[in-house]
Amino acid sequence: MKQKCKILVLSDIDSSTEKIIKNGVNLAKIVDGEISFFCVKKATDIVEKESQLSAMRTINEKFLEVDNKIKKIIKEQSKNEDVKINYKISFGNLKNEISKQIEETNPDIIVLGKSKSKVLSFVGDNIIDHVLKEYSGTVMIVSDNNLLEASSDISLGLLGNVNMFSNKFTETIVSYSDKSLISFCINDDKLDSKNINDSSKKIVEFVFEKGDNVIKHISHYLSKSKVNLLFINRKKQDIKSIIKNLDCSLILTT
Repeated sequence: MKQKCKILVLSDIDSSTEKIIKNGVNLAKIVDGEISFFCVKKATDIVEKESQLSAMRTINEKFLEVDNKIKKIIKEQSKNEDVKINYKISFGNLKNEISKQIEETNPDIIVLGKSKSKVLSFVGDNIIDHVLKEYSGTVMIVSDNNLLEASSDISLGLLGNVNMFSNKFTETIVSYSDKSLISFCINDDKLDSKNINDSSKKIVEFVFEKGDNVIKHISHYLSKSKVNLLFINRKKQDIKSIIKNLDCSLILTT
């Protein structure tokens, strides 16, 4: 039996959760995967200075509230999609709970969201940084403004020299698209043809001079080229700046 791609989706429950799960579902359709959705919330966001009995009652009420919201989202997402979605809810230290979940599920790809708002605790606690430290595999960071569609019409981009067949799942994503790959290079950091397994795939290349505004220029051309998903080597030195400033869904590869 063919082994399915294990996709771990991480999120709090907020206005972007449905979009994050939808992106995870469409990714699962492309790579033939199944989803584990992990919702984790800070215990201190739920319980402040209360008695033990009152705190337990508050936690139970919040658990039921979150559970109902997740069930509703999953039911809506699964209605017309043949994708299995399991879920788990946890209250506690965000980073500790996420580390335990990564170890428990051993995912092939982790999906999480990105928000410009620093009000959201899930983003404000540097969860993306933590995931990159704890997990050495492929990570997808979802943009609120750019939904990934499970369509051969998706437009894929590359930033710098990225190994497109570092694993079978990233290779599957590339093969799924009928469009040309769009390569964005800074000076000599160009795509090595050996890193593209599909020799028939046409590549359109943009080369930029290194400078203070280079990421801003790349962001402009990403939007202009209507790239849905950008592949990046997760070991790039300026990866934090790239994640913060590019308004596009990203695949961070190994």
